[in-house]
Amino acid sequence: MPMNAQYRRPIDLPEVIPVFPLPGALLLPRGQMPLNIFEPRYLAMVDDSLRDGHRLIGMIQPDASHAGDADNPPLFKIGCVGRITQLAESGDGRYLLELTGVARFRIVQELPVKTDYRQCRVSYAPFTDDFIARKGDDDVDREAVLTALRAFMKANDLKADWEGIDQAPNEALVNALSMMSPYGPPEKQALLEAPDLKTRAELLVAITEIELAKKNTEGEPQLQ
Repeated sequence: MPMNAQYRRPIDLPEVIPVFPLPGALLLPRGQMPLNIFEPRYLAMVDDSLRDGHRLIGMIQPDASHAGDADNPPLFKIGCVGRITQLAESGDGRYLLELTGVARFRIVQELPVKTDYRQCRVSYAPFTDDFIARKGDDDVDREAVLTALRAFMKANDLKADWEGIDQAPNEALVNALSMMSPYGPPEKQALLEAPDLKTRAELLVAITEIELAKKNTEGEPQLQ
């Protein structure tokens, strides 16, 4: 759903945001991410986010390549901030919410805070193109993306809403497929950090082709 708040440039976003470390979670600008919030510290994070009026949460992945505290693991430097655009109470102490991606950020500094959830000072300056909807749409090789998607769906015996896919702009298609992809944290982080939509699309196709090749070498039936 569209956001009531509008963000046109980095200065429209706060420099300090709460961050939610979640392995394998990929949020991209204008993408929608459903979340099931149940841990007390993240329930408090949502409450505080609603109270301060920003309704913003930074999604970021823990960086498993570095050792650290299990409760506060090292983080990748780049994440994506999203605004709470839907929220419901489950009745059993959980929040069911949806984040709509706004822009990527780079962590400048993790702050010492009294809250149980983590907060970071961030910069959006490296990602000014994120504020421009459908930036780079015309540069995407849409047919290559669709070919990889068809092969993946066939190999995994999955169905797709092809009518909806055909109507989706390239940005929505590439970002939604990247977010929904079943790949691991390193691949998800690479998709997040892609410098532009064209590169993200090419990377998505390459990762998909690698995964399909793995299935074939493991004895799965050939796709062609």
